[in-house]
Amino acid sequence: MNYDVVVLTDPRYINPTKQSAYIDNVLLEDRLVLEGLQKEGLKAIRKSWDDPDFDWSTTKYALFRTTWDYFDRFPEFSKWLECTSRKTQFINSKKLIYWNIDKHYLRDLSLAGVTIPKTYFVEQGTQISLKEAYLHAVEKLEFRPSTFIIKPCVSGAARHTYKIQKDSIDEYEDIFQKLISEEAMMLQEFQENIVKEGEISMMVFNGQVTHAVLKIAKPGDFRVQDDFGGTVHSFEPTTAQIDFATRVVHAAPELPMYARVDMFKDNDGNWALAELEIFEPELWFRLNPAAAEILAKSIKDTYFSMLV
Repeated sequence: MNYDVVVLTDPRYINPTKQSAYIDNVLLEDRLVLEGLQKEGLKAIRKSWDDPDFDWSTTKYALFRTTWDYFDRFPEFSKWLECTSRKTQFINSKKLIYWNIDKHYLRDLSLAGVTIPKTYFVEQGTQISLKEAYLHAVEKLEFRPSTFIIKPCVSGAARHTYKIQKDSIDEYEDIFQKLISEEAMMLQEFQENIVKEGEISMMVFNGQVTHAVLKIAKPGDFRVQDDFGGTVHSFEPTTAQIDFATRVVHAAPELPMYARVDMFKDNDGNWALAELEIFEPELWFRLNPAAAEILAKSIKDTYFSMLV
């Protein structure tokens, strides 16, 4: 059988044996997207990206949704991505995925005029201590706080993300050396307002902001992800926030069909970009089910406009 769109997840969310609120949310939101596509008259099915029995040449497009094991299986996933890209087309496009999967994209957006946190990149295999990297960041980027963040350039769910005090850098030297031998890392100026005010996530489909959420870290933590006890709240964005999110997606190499713009007030009081997620972002359709239908209609209108 041939398909118009395959909605991609990871094997944990195909017929899961364990139940939890987290898994229920994944299944609900994937179902909303799948049903939205089917309502638009598209032949759509949901598959794990690593399904060994599925012929990817039988679908016109593959839509990345909840492939959230990719960073733990990155070498395997990279091979699959390259191989499958020769059999079908991706939504968002392969070009955008390759650009967005590595956080070096923040540098490109900064050059395009988007405000980002002060960020110092350390490439894989660089012979440098964490203290030297921090001092370079202070010298070149004028890091102001005595607290900073390190994290990998390819990551998700706050994997190997550490908040480090200037006086405790030596405690993280071993883990930094292990990580930098395996992957590129980044140092970022710690953002006080993310802890004080939270981080706003704006959902943008084909350039249109549909809804937003406010993510707040649990007391005593700095990570807003619900994996670490953060909470998510419905949020009504201002015109300025909508304008910022719209400007961010238009600064990408091409306009993404779907995107999540994570933004916050930086240490200078300006709206700044934490992440532009256009590969496999959580999009909180459960808080706005109609947004899944907007995404589905945008896909139909953009990629299948000749269908009757």
